[in-house]
Amino acid sequence: MTKTDKNLKDAFAGESQANRKYLAFAQKAEEEGYTQAAKLFRAAAEAETVHALNHIRIAGEVKSTMENLAAAVNGETFEFQKMYPEYIAVAKQEGNKQATWSFDVANKVEQVHAKLYQKAIDALKSKKELAKVDYYVCGVCGNTVEGEAPEKCPICGAPKEKFYKPA
Repeated sequence: MTKTDKNLKDAFAGESQANRKYLAFAQKAEEEGYTQAAKLFRAAAEAETVHALNHIRIAGEVKSTMENLAAAVNGETFEFQKMYPEYIAVAKQEGNKQATWSFDVANKVEQVHAKLYQKAIDALKSKKELAKVDYYVCGVCGNTVEGEAPEKCPICGAPKEKFYKPA
């Protein structure tokens, strides 16, 4: 890997984190009644997404859909089998209940994501069209479901109203 390749990957990570951070800042600004500051944070978040997408594309990380699905399964599997269990153990040891909860629900949702990606791989391998379904995301824990939102999130217990359909 060249230095530029590493820099592209590092820049992608930094821009991606800035996007999410600015969206969190926008939410807080909205809560505090600072509508214009929220707009600015959202605009900057979109710009960071443009940067991140340029970097990952130029780095050659975006491949065929089948390769991308396989990479997604591998990433999600790593997270729920290794990364989050280790993070949960440390948070418990340190007595940080909020971090333990956050890592635990993320760990459970990553398993759901891996299954959904694998389902897509299986359909594509068998030359079947993916089922045309809507996906809903729990705004509390990130649980992702097909079809319609459940009455209660099976991971965090949030009510149906907390689910939204991504664009």
